[in-house]
Amino acid sequence: MNTIVVALRVTLFTLVLTGILYPLASTGLAQVLFYRQANGSLLTDDKGQVVGSELIAQGFVKAAYFQPRPSAAGEKGYDATASGGSNLGTTSKKLRDRVSAELARLQKENRDSKDPVPSELLTTSASGLDPHISPEAARWQLPRVAKTRGVNVDRIRRLLDEQTEGRELGFLGEPRVNVLLLNLALDRQLGKPGA
Repeated sequence: MNTIVVALRVTLFTLVLTGILYPLASTGLAQVLFYRQANGSLLTDDKGQVVGSELIAQGFVKAAYFQPRPSAAGEKGYDATASGGSNLGTTSKKLRDRVSAELARLQKENRDSKDPVPSELLTTSASGLDPHISPEAARWQLPRVAKTRGVNVDRIRRLLDEQTEGRELGFLGEPRVNVLLLNLALDRQLGKPGA
C-alpha cells in the first residue's frame, strides 16, 4: 500500500509539473518575449485587418500578384489544417498530369516571361504551405505583375530586391522572398489592383 501511495504522489507531481506548470510557464514566456511569433506571426493590411500569417502560404489568383508554389495541403490547397505534401512519386501519372496542367497555366498567364518556368513553381513543398519562393521564381513573374499593374518592371524589381531575405546568419539556407509580404508591399506602394 505504501508503494502505491508513493507512486500516486510521484505521478500526481509529475502530471502537475509537466502537464500544467511547464506549459503555463513556457506559454507565458513566449507571450512576453516573442508575442508576435507566439500568436502566429499574423500580418495586417493598411486597414489593420489580418490578411494572413507570415509563416503560411496562401494562393493568389489575380495576375497583379506574385504567386507562391502550388500546394497539396488540403483538398483545394493552402489548408493550414491539412499540411503535407502529395507524396506522389516521379512515376506517378497524377503528378505528371498536375505538373503539366500547372506548366500550361503558368505559360499562358506569363506570356512575356522568356525563360523556362522555374521548377519550384511547378512542384509543391513538403508541407504544402511554404510561404517563400526563390528570388529567381519571383523575377520570372515580374513581367506579368508589372504589365497587369501598368508599372515599369524596374520599379517592381526594386521592390522585389527590398523584400528579398538573405541567408540566416549570413550562411545558412538560400535567399528567399515571402510572397505574402511582397504582395502586401506591392499594395502599399502601388495600391490594390482593380477587381
